[in-house]
Amino acid sequence: MVDSLFETVLVPIASEEDAEETCRAILREIHDGPPTLHVVHVIEKAGGAPDKAGVEQRKERAERIFNRVETELADEDVPLETEILYGTDVAEAILERAKRLDATSIVFTPRGASRWIKLLTGDVAQKLLANTDRPLVVLPRTESHE
Repeated sequence: MVDSLFETVLVPIASEEDAEETCRAILREIHDGPPTLHVVHVIEKAGGAPDKAGVEQRKERAERIFNRVETELADEDVPLETEILYGTDVAEAILERAKRLDATSIVFTPRGASRWIKLLTGDVAQKLLANTDRPLVVLPRTESHE
């Protein structure tokens, strides 16, 4: 079963730093052939309220994130697809894409945020855990980022 978790992997990435950390963590864990990685970045829509930043600006940020992923995986033979998702709920957008993709798992590293920020903004990881219909794999961060 462990091997099957890493067949078709959905990897949500929040930032360039997250891209670097998550790619390194994935490379540490794959041993029996590379999985197909489907890396997504969610552009959160405000749902009627003004958006925090313009869509073009956020698309450019997503492209920088994807470039970082490609750089981190450049020396590896890892099938990779990238996609920008849009939604008013980040976790819901990730879960919907995982379902459409029939992902064998959703893989990420924990992101640093204070308990207050998580309380005020909601915690995507908690929402994923509470609502997923497939395995969530949380990979440990490297010691330099703890």
